[in-house]
Amino acid sequence: MSRALVLFAHPCPESFSAALHGQVVGKLAEAGWDVDDCDLNAEGFSPVLTEAERRDYHETGSDRSAVQPYIDRLMAAEALVMVFPVWNFGYPAILKGFLDRVFLPGVSFRLENGKVKPNLTHIRRLAAVTTYGGTRWRAIGAGDPPRKCVTRAVWHVTRPEKMRYLALYDMNRADDAKRGQFLQRVGREMETL
Repeated sequence: MSRALVLFAHPCPESFSAALHGQVVGKLAEAGWDVDDCDLNAEGFSPVLTEAERRDYHETGSDRSAVQPYIDRLMAAEALVMVFPVWNFGYPAILKGFLDRVFLPGVSFRLENGKVKPNLTHIRRLAAVTTYGGTRWRAIGAGDPPRKCVTRAVWHVTRPEKMRYLALYDMNRADDAKRGQFLQRVGREMETL
């Protein structure tokens, strides 16, 4: 059975993001994935990159004990699904901190002659499920950093066979019907991830 690591980044269990998270986990399990459900807030993940971690960032033999369990989970995954809201045209701090602290040299990439080479190529499927308060045009106007980070940076270090970026824009004005349609779309995509 293939393992899927689901990274969930929203503190409120009643949020629409939590409903999306539930849909992702449920549909992946139904499709036969062994789901490693990583709720960053519930697990108390610390997003703060410490001074020592920053100083040792490029030292692949440095002490990584604070994040080693997360590194192990990432290395065991064949699919990575990130479920998060976009806040202020960026990731929630806890997810950004996960990328800063866990996607390290020697883990997600290696440097060869100063160039980044992918190191998570065992991840065959990559997906992001997200919501934006503003419209797609507002996101484009701001450069849409979360989309670019997933579809360029995370894609580069994984080189997956399949990638999906599923976004519900204009969440601030989305009614029940629009949210329900997006929830169904996410479910269909997870069934065939």
